[in-house]
Amino acid sequence: MDTLIMVAQLILGLSILVGLHELGHLLTAKMFGMRVEKFSIGFPPKIVGFKWGETEYSIGAIPLGGFVKISGMVDESMDTEQLSSEPQPWEFRSKPAWQRLIVMLGGIIVNVITGIIIFVTLVYQKGETYYSRDQVVEHGIVAYDIGKMIGFQDGDKILDINGEPYKSIGDLSSGEALLSTDGYYTVERDGEVIKIDIPRGFINSFSDEESLMRFINIRTPFEVGQVMPNSPAAGMGLQEKDKIVAVNQQPVYYFDELQSALANNKGEEAQFTVEREGKKLEKSTVVSEEGTIGIAINPLLQPVVHRYGIGESITKGTQRAFGVVIVNAKALGKMFTGEVSAKNVSGPIGMAKIYGNNWDWVKFWSITGLISMILAFMNLLPIPALDGGHVMFLLYEMVSGQAPSDRFLENAQKVGMVLLLALMVFAIGNDILKIFTT
Repeated sequence: MDTLIMVAQLILGLSILVGLHELGHLLTAKMFGMRVEKFSIGFPPKIVGFKWGETEYSIGAIPLGGFVKISGMVDESMDTEQLSSEPQPWEFRSKPAWQRLIVMLGGIIVNVITGIIIFVTLVYQKGETYYSRDQVVEHGIVAYDIGKMIGFQDGDKILDINGEPYKSIGDLSSGEALLSTDGYYTVERDGEVIKIDIPRGFINSFSDEESLMRFINIRTPFEVGQVMPNSPAAGMGLQEKDKIVAVNQQPVYYFDELQSALANNKGEEAQFTVEREGKKLEKSTVVSEEGTIGIAINPLLQPVVHRYGIGESITKGTQRAFGVVIVNAKALGKMFTGEVSAKNVSGPIGMAKIYGNNWDWVKFWSITGLISMILAFMNLLPIPALDGGHVMFLLYEMVSGQAPSDRFLENAQKVGMVLLLALMVFAIGNDILKIFTT
């Protein structure tokens, strides 16, 4: 069932984005009087379809893309039969270069607009919920294995990133921070200010969503929540809202300190100092072999919740949408220099895992908005067979006044298709490799 939920979210998200992308091409083509022969969401074989006017609309069995077939255009269908005849008024090739350019940019523009609308709507409806810099500086962090790898320690108070203040704890693991050149964190530790460098290629440590949970988090003061029946905690009479302030006379204030103390006393009896209604009580019990005593906790630190009006939402949502493009552009550039590993390239399996196995509509639309902006960026790359390849040749035509020959465009399309197929095989290979190595 978990796999079905992941696949269903991926198919729905891609179908929406591909459908809107191809609709951008279709509408702009029809706007300039071009004949659109086919509009498909998904690749053949065709599952279902119908014809309306001059255009056949269909859904294909392979839900990893889609296409629009415009008369008189060399595209991924490689149907060049009609190019041997004289151009007709309704064909792509007979239209001015500026009109053809708008048609090729139509899908990209729609994807950008879709991404912006999604992010603006999410910001307006949900606002922002985060632990602020002031809270991080007050309480410090918990450093997990990836954080310790670069030198963080429990209790560190992170003052800034690259000499600049940050807004939330999420900024500390953002793509902008991890991709910065000669980046560093300024940290206060035991009253001393030190610098922790962000190593070259450190972003490769964050190969999946779970790895972010192994970096750092804010320290959380706590009180006892639910006490599990027949647990060590129940046996020593712990109650909800009790505060465990020491274990074996070792002071405890944050939850990570309690976890550490319990881990050091696995399978052994431990003394607990408990504060209840202003009084301190001494209790003892044997800690389980797993290092637990059978309690949930109530965190005593609440995140900041910020709501935005429509004007602020438009600004922040647009910034967030284009921030995705900037981060991906930086990552692509660093991939060519070897700083970012090509193993971070994900295919459909990796994308499905990002959606996750729980159907959360907020997360679904967040990821769909992110993918929409990435699709727009990737499609703009000057690779034949992508929209960006067509844009590149059209700009050449507009500047030089001479269009590349149909033969050249056909061969360029073939090269582009080989490159894209190779990239798809590589991405799927990465996905499969991650399954067997994680």
